[in-house]
Amino acid sequence: MARRLPVDPIAEAKRQWLAHGWTDAAAGMTAVTSIMRAQQLMLARVDATLRPFRLTFARYELLTLLSFSRAGRMPMASASARLQVHPTSVTNTVDRLQADGYVRREPHPVDGRATLVVLTDAGRDLAERATAALNAQVFSEPGLSADDTDELVSIIARMRRAAGDFDDPRPTPEPL
Repeated sequence: MARRLPVDPIAEAKRQWLAHGWTDAAAGMTAVTSIMRAQQLMLARVDATLRPFRLTFARYELLTLLSFSRAGRMPMASASARLQVHPTSVTNTVDRLQADGYVRREPHPVDGRATLVVLTDAGRDLAERATAALNAQVFSEPGLSADDTDELVSIIARMRRAAGDFDDPRPTPEPL
């Protein structure tokens, strides 16, 4: 872990924004920079946890997505859409996972243009073990209280919805 800094560089950046007269942008710059730094911190924890499994988060996400599907398989285009990444990224991830024996490709039974990515038994086992490690070392204690975690997820969901990242399901479920 890096040495603690004597001052919060994001707070200092905000001070500089205000000093330069960029008052209208200071809060937004602080929010964006804070989120990006938090993402770096979270990703470092996730990467350290997945390293013993020789997985990146992208590879883990694909294995887990497949493990959640009914038959452990889905079209590569569907995986791309659900993971919200470019099809080339899924292709590269599948290439690496296939080389390690965790997935295989199969022709789509109906659409001759499509390819299915299929989870192997070894891939399912790896996804289960990696998930157990992430649950224990990262997800169960993300570094925030339970209330702060819920509030953060809610705030980010509103931001994502406003950006067009997803639509609310219809009909909308009853509030909890």
